[in-house]
Amino acid sequence: MTSEEATRPAEAPGFEPMRRRHLPAVLRIEHRAHPKPWSLGVFNSELSQGADRYYVVMRAQGRVVGYGGLMFVVDEAHVTNIAVTPELRRRGLGSQLLAHLVRQARRRGCASMTLEVRMGNEAAQAMYRKFGFVAAGVRRGYYPETGEDALVMWLYEVGSEELGRRLGELEALERGRERGEGTGH
Repeated sequence: MTSEEATRPAEAPGFEPMRRRHLPAVLRIEHRAHPKPWSLGVFNSELSQGADRYYVVMRAQGRVVGYGGLMFVVDEAHVTNIAVTPELRRRGLGSQLLAHLVRQARRRGCASMTLEVRMGNEAAQAMYRKFGFVAAGVRRGYYPETGEDALVMWLYEVGSEELGRRLGELEALERGRERGEGTGH
């Protein structure tokens, strides 16, 4: 078995609502994914917000491999946090997780979605652009731990048929990628 095979999820990931029992695994990923990770208290607070929040974990190989969250304000969904365990990045899991969040926003009737992403995180920005997110501004010094700016991105017309088709295409592409199709394997 190659090292790539050892770190690739053996089955398609599944999603389930984030619960307090998931937080030890979520915090392990959070601490490896972010320079200033959210604390247990922040996650507990977010989970207690009720219908204004949506948090999900992604599971594969019997373990939590990623998570994401949305905050709903009127007809907008704000991506509050999204991360995949570092050893499984660049395998399409982030795209699958984001697709799940976009579908949730569509189910909630949101017209648009927004997020902030580090200016230096070009891989994440490219993933967001695949979904149709566009740059809309910069928040200077948004990340106080590093002083880094955040790029503000928006996805409009979340309920459109065009976005529904794009989601289907992206999900099919990622499923094929999981099976090693089109990756040179």
